[in-house]
Amino acid sequence: MPPSTRSLLRSGSALSLLTLVSRVLGLFREMTKAALLGTSALSDAFSVAFLIPNLFRRLFAEGSISAAFIPTFKGYLLEDDQQKTREFLSCFCTFLSFLVSIAVAAGIIAAPLLVPVFGKTELNETVFLTRIMFPFLGFISIAAFFQGILNSVHVFAPSGLAPVILNIVTIACAWLLHPYTKNPARAIAVGILAGGFLEAAVQAPFVWKRGFRFFFTGLRAAFANPGTRAVLRLVAPTIIGMAAYQLNDVVSTALARRAGVGIVSSLQYSLRLQELMLGVFAVSIGTVILPNLSEYAKSSNWDMYERRLASALDIIALITIPVSFFSLAEGGLVIRLLFQSLSFDEESVRLTLTAFRFHIAGLYFIALNRIIAPAFYARNDAASPTKAGVFSFAVNIALAVLLVGPMKGGGVALALSVSGAANTAALFVLFGKKTHIDIKGFLTKRLIFMLRMTAFSVIALIPVLLFNKYLAGFFTAEGAGNRFYRYALPLFITLILFAGTGVPLLLASGSLRGKTG
Repeated sequence: MPPSTRSLLRSGSALSLLTLVSRVLGLFREMTKAALLGTSALSDAFSVAFLIPNLFRRLFAEGSISAAFIPTFKGYLLEDDQQKTREFLSCFCTFLSFLVSIAVAAGIIAAPLLVPVFGKTELNETVFLTRIMFPFLGFISIAAFFQGILNSVHVFAPSGLAPVILNIVTIACAWLLHPYTKNPARAIAVGILAGGFLEAAVQAPFVWKRGFRFFFTGLRAAFANPGTRAVLRLVAPTIIGMAAYQLNDVVSTALARRAGVGIVSSLQYSLRLQELMLGVFAVSIGTVILPNLSEYAKSSNWDMYERRLASALDIIALITIPVSFFSLAEGGLVIRLLFQSLSFDEESVRLTLTAFRFHIAGLYFIALNRIIAPAFYARNDAASPTKAGVFSFAVNIALAVLLVGPMKGGGVALALSVSGAANTAALFVLFGKKTHIDIKGFLTKRLIFMLRMTAFSVIALIPVLLFNKYLAGFFTAEGAGNRFYRYALPLFITLILFAGTGVPLLLASGSLRGKTG
């Protein structure tokens, strides 16, 4: 395995472990929601209410931090002027706090105007839940600011710990408070709000421990600061691109809610499973490589830039392609094991499985996008991902409108996967025009590795498909009502069969030694 690959795996190991814990707890959170709400109209109401502040979170927090703050802050760190660094942090914190405070207040006031866009089922309850959860935007934006500071100095564990706390608090509030609230959705909403506050609070001591001190300043000084202006120049096109990407969620959710009761919730459960796989690897690796790529780009070390990016893309292919094929075959067992209980019935399983099969088909491309975009941001190029995002948005909406009628939730999920592939293609085209590396050779190696992983995954799936019917019949007959016996054991056996065939192929080909990187 090349040194760059080993270094990347080491850097991301702690974050990946914490992210794995977070995503597993996120599944428990969804299992809690599934048990208490199922795919009812109230569940759809909660999904819509949480979607709205989440949209602005990704615009103001994740978009600005990943695309603009970290590359700018990295420049201050390399300049090594503590006074300038402190002034920049104070000004940016003031600017961010002012912006999200206005957004939170506007969101709470305008909720009755925003919510009807998604349909009028459970309208009053959706408005109420939206107002409860909108302050989550403020807490999570400050948490993202702290994360950007820590990640810039290669401290990743606290940002991995924060969502763990969010999920624990949400689950606890759901089970402890729902007997005392009008409905379980309100208890979950309170948990989301409390967890968002703790996401910011848990990272603050680590920021101070690293010696970063900053305070609120005047708005005029905040807007006049050169660092703040640099962030704004970088983030302006990014917000447009992020807005296009997030509008995918808004329009898709609006279409899905009109397609029938439970469609929105089933899409959310399916996306939670996809995000489990994305979060553990793609998000972790993307988070780790951005500060590194920024350093290499600023010092014009394009050889290391290429090697680090190539390692990240190969790791993504090594993980997501086999996971996608296995999930296509065993998605039903996974959904039944994780979600089927109480309010989550057979119809809920059917709706979620339909969406999941189409969502998982786009896993590899969506994971690639999480890696390629930071490669642009590291070079202070936020415009290219924006162009790709707008193109992807157009593809997604056009397909969703065409497919939601005949395919319901499956059509919305398929549109998202196809648009993810379109976004990947657009990013690579733009990357080839603005790169200092041999793009043809670079992409050829990645394509060969991707095809190899696809071939190995297909071969490894053969014993799974051969034994599936036998295992299902045996465990259904013998397992009676035991959920673990009926679903977990056959899932474990098929996973062993899949890995037992696939891993020797990887070892024999040298793929695990990174010879393609």
